[in-house]
Order: sequence, then C-alpha cells, then structure tokens
Amino acid sequence: MGDTLGPRAPRMFYVNWFRKSEDGKWLWPGFGENSRVLKWMCERVEGTAGARKTPIGLVPTAGDLDMTGLEIPSSDMAELMRVDAAAWRAELPDIEKHFSQFGSRLPTRLAEQLTQLRSRLS
Repeated sequence: MGDTLGPRAPRMFYVNWFRKSEDGKWLWPGFGENSRVLKWMCERVEGTAGARKTPIGLVPTAGDLDMTGLEIPSSDMAELMRVDAAAWRAELPDIEKHFSQFGSRLPTRLAEQLTQLRSRLS
C-alpha cells in the first residue's frame, strides 16, 4: 500500500498506555487523556509535532504531548516513552511464528520489515 499510495498512504501509530510502574500503578491517567495522544498523532501527520527515533519507530519527545492540567511525574513519563529493546527482541520469535503460517503468501514487505526490526533492535 505504501509503494502504491506514496505520500498519500495512511500513517500508522502504535500505542501501549497499559503500562504500570514498579509498584503496580498505572503510568498513564486513563482513557480520557488519550485525546492528548491523538492530538500528537494529528500534529505528526501535519508536520507540526516532533518525535524521537527509536528501534520500533517514533515516539513523542518530552514537550510534544500536551500535558496541560496533568501532573504526571517526569519519571513516569520517561518510563512511558522508554522502548525496552530486550522485551521487543523477546517478541521476535512469536512474530516469526505468526508470519510462518502465511508461507509464500506473506507479503515481502512484511518479511523485510521484520528483518529491519531485528537489525534495529540488535
């Protein structure tokens, strides 16, 4: 789809706000605040918000999310934005297993992306 649509291809985002601190508390305040993330996504598409490059893609930089009215400790925000490369590497065998069920029907682009992900995580 990306090759065919070029710059008109839809942007894709992945989020995981269901992360907890070491003491078991939710790091993100809840669904009602997800509009802040959606705002950042729209601003990324418009080219007005920044991001930090990680092995799994781009994540917001410290000042890119609108945190007006929220009091989230900086340590919690740092944890939310942290990419655990070891955990992602541990997921690679499951992704490979899932992909293997498609055999020759697996789009080449997906196989290439998995290879590139593996490389970025090493």
